[in-house]
Amino acid sequence: MIMVNIDLAKCDGDGTCANVCPQSVFKVSGGKAEAVNMSECINCQTCVENCPQSCITVTEM
Repeated sequence: MIMVNIDLAKCDGDGTCANVCPQSVFKVSGGKAEAVNMSECINCQTCVENCPQSCITVTEM
């Protein structure tokens, strides 16, 4: 199981994670990113590498 965590205090909702994620794990709602399809995450770390605010962590449980 993979956990995607977003530090909402750092997130500015620019949508980079949603734009770069190959599995459509993210959506932006209310000005913040949200992991809505966590079960689809393949742990590629693309969101982590591209987030300008460095607010995403992906861990394998």
